[in-house]
Amino acid sequence: MTAFSDEDVHRIRVALGRISRRVDRSSAEDGLTRSQFLLLSTVARRGPIGVRELAEIEGLNPTMLSRIVGKMAESGLLVREGGAADRRVVAVRVTDAGRELYERLRARRTEVFAEHLAGISHEHAADLLRALPALEALAEHLPAVGT
Repeated sequence: MTAFSDEDVHRIRVALGRISRRVDRSSAEDGLTRSQFLLLSTVARRGPIGVRELAEIEGLNPTMLSRIVGKMAESGLLVREGGAADRRVVAVRVTDAGRELYERLRARRTEVFAEHLAGISHEHAADLLRALPALEALAEHLPAVGT
């Protein structure tokens, strides 16, 4: 295992945070918070999903998740549904309007990212491609916030 210095860890964390915030700003004009966009993304990608599983994935407590889902349901982006076998089980699914917004924001965020990737040197681009498996492994290894 490669040992990272405190400075290395700080630089990685700051760089990833800056990238994330800058890409997040590209979707802010649609009125979604970062948490709302991430929630919409998860529900759109996974299909109908139980509230308990969604809270675990997103690292949100049930009360906070309920508030966010409620706001998004009021906006017509998500729908809460009772379970077929057990009405106590609540699932969330994306509406057509939510899917359209998700697809549009996903495309916009990808476009913003691609524009900036195109502006870096070929050497740095190659470095990023080589680092991609390590970044994906780090993303999988980190627990969700609050877990």
